[in-house]
Amino acid sequence: MSCISESSHLNKFLRHRYLNLPQGDFCLVTYVWIDSCGVDLYSKTRTMDCEPKILADVPEWDVGLETEESSSEMLLNHVRMFRDPFFLDPNKLILCEVLKHTREPAEWNHRNRCNTLMEKVKDLHPWFGMEQEYTLLGVDGHPYSWPRLGFPKPQGTLRKPLRN
Repeated sequence: MSCISESSHLNKFLRHRYLNLPQGDFCLVTYVWIDSCGVDLYSKTRTMDCEPKILADVPEWDVGLETEESSSEMLLNHVRMFRDPFFLDPNKLILCEVLKHTREPAEWNHRNRCNTLMEKVKDLHPWFGMEQEYTLLGVDGHPYSWPRLGFPKPQGTLRKPLRN
């Protein structure tokens, strides 16, 4: 079974030409948030008349979300702004948290609760870390640089433990 991504079949020259089309003063602003299950990322993009210089230049945005319990309108509250590595400058990525229409955090908004706790103890300089692991696959779907038959056999002889 082959695991070749669809993007590997795209013409890179056409992508390059598309990304280099003149935008004028317009800027694509992509809002990114975590869904109600806490697993998937969602995004939606708006075109702004000029490049936002600070986060306050980016408007909040309503979004309709469906959870297991109900369907409702939520508010995307911008938290951080980054240069867009996909559509390049002057475009921006906006990381958001989800708020209810009453401006209270949504039930699955763990970022808000974490931020509240971290602000209370910031004088203690707490550390917060995340770990993520990756597996790079070759075009045949096999892990890159991994032996075909599992772990390689040890070279030479193994020493016996010393006895007292």
